Amino acid sequence: MNNNYNRRQFLQTSALALAAAAFPKALLANMGMGAAKSVATPSFKPDVEIEINAIKTAVSILSGEKTNVYKYESKLLKGLPETLQSLGDNYLGSRLNLQQGQKVRVFLHNQLGEPNILHWHGLHVPQSSDGHPMYAIDSGETYVYEFEVVNPAGTSFYHSHTHSFTARHVYKGLAGMITVTDANEKKLDLPHGEYDLPLVIQDRSFDENNQLVYVHNMHERMLGFLGTTILVNGKPNKEFEVKSRAYRFRTLNGSNSRIYKLAWDDGTPLVAIGTDGHLLETPETKPYIMLAPGERVDLWLDFSGRKVGSTLVMYSLPYQGLMPAMMKMQQGRGRGRMGMRGGMGMGAMGMMSSGGLEQGAKFPIARFKVTEKVSDSPKLPQHLSTIKRFTDASVDNANNPIPIGLAMGHMQPTINGRSFAMDRVETSEKVALGSHKKIRIFHEHAEGGMGMGMMGGMHMAHPIHLHGQQYQVVSRKTTHVNPEDYATVSEGFLDKGWKDTVLVVPGEEVEIIKPFEDYAGLFLYHCHNLEHEDLGMMRQFYIS
Repeated sequence: MNNNYNRRQFLQTSALALAAAAFPKALLANMGMGAAKSVATPSFKPDVEIEINAIKTAVSILSGEKTNVYKYESKLLKGLPETLQSLGDNYLGSRLNLQQGQKVRVFLHNQLGEPNILHWHGLHVPQSSDGHPMYAIDSGETYVYEFEVVNPAGTSFYHSHTHSFTARHVYKGLAGMITVTDANEKKLDLPHGEYDLPLVIQDRSFDENNQLVYVHNMHERMLGFLGTTILVNGKPNKEFEVKSRAYRFRTLNGSNSRIYKLAWDDGTPLVAIGTDGHLLETPETKPYIMLAPGERVDLWLDFSGRKVGSTLVMYSLPYQGLMPAMMKMQQGRGRGRMGMRGGMGMGAMGMMSSGGLEQGAKFPIARFKVTEKVSDSPKLPQHLSTIKRFTDASVDNANNPIPIGLAMGHMQPTINGRSFAMDRVETSEKVALGSHKKIRIFHEHAEGGMGMGMMGGMHMAHPIHLHGQQYQVVSRKTTHVNPEDYATVSEGFLDKGWKDTVLVVPGEEVEIIKPFEDYAGLFLYHCHNLEHEDLGMMRQFYIS
């Protein structure tokens, strides 16, 4: 065990002692005081049992030398064979295919040589299985997760959630996709099997030896890491060979801080059938879709009627105003491997550069090539699920919403003026179990407008993720945004479905309604710009 972690554990244990005194139900339920759950519960009878090893390994990402990475390597101990779907020689973890109602047990074995814990982003699970950093285990230790899948059909993901390590861990590879199906989804004729595919978008930087390069200074951390190479499903220059029919592409923004504006190169609209962890009520057609770190969108991509040999390219289109005006570009480090290569060309395919790629630049993401003509294809369902809409009548604090005030102080991003503390919960963060709350997410000193620097801070977009149950976006107020900037992103928000991560642009105020049901305890909320999270832009609700 390294000395830094010894000290961190001592501080954490001291903090937990204070927290336990204030919140004994949360921290002691089914657990020791912040202790790792290392033994399976005899009375818990799992339908699915998985072993996940957090390891160091090397994989082929670019041509030439292999890249040293971290990886969640999985083994199925019990369950249907299709529960685990490997992506092959890849740093991404196996896709976990779960069903609503299944009881799941996961053994996480940490072999990294540094602390680790895993969060099931999008799944509604008890505190002890949510991946709170107070449960981080040292190398050589095991953590046991036990939960029932209560989520309806949708796409989620799992990733490292070790405080102050999260950004680097995810960057080095500790993440994977989760799918959930249910009885309602099985009645729909949605693409499945070989026509139901992951599309995980990430950006990375590499040195001349194909090794990952990460941030080197506080300036880069404050802005969030932006890489020089776009990877899809862990590979550059991704090309999907598709048939002339409809596909379901489960699209995840797995980047640390990059925000994507997804669109087709020929202007064809995108069709969404799901957001974050749930199907939409009805399909939504958009000219483009904004996708912030941590967000997911299930895309219905229909290649029917397209000729064999034809190609579509998915781009991230240009936008503006989501970064501080005086810091328009963050230069990525490492050699230039920007955008797509292998015959995709700078002229037709966008930017290649020896430096970084700024937030909001135009660049290609993946190519889709029609290689076979077929006559059978499912039709797009006009009704996907039923969503009960929340209103002020659904909450007990309609006139007094819980504040989540976002600020970028001097080298310190904060929420409500505070940084993360393992042993602190403010009065506004104490929530009654079973309640529904209106929450107001806003930028402090919002009068600065989109991207404008303020005295004592700077404004930039923040993707806000709330652990626990998913929520609904009920309004976006744009009084203080720059209209010209906002017009470059506003048509791309998918707010009609269930969410767990929402992008809040500078000057904007977003109101959500979130249920706090089923599970008591401490549940985090934070910016999913992972550098911001590690710098302390994270707080927690105490549900009791």
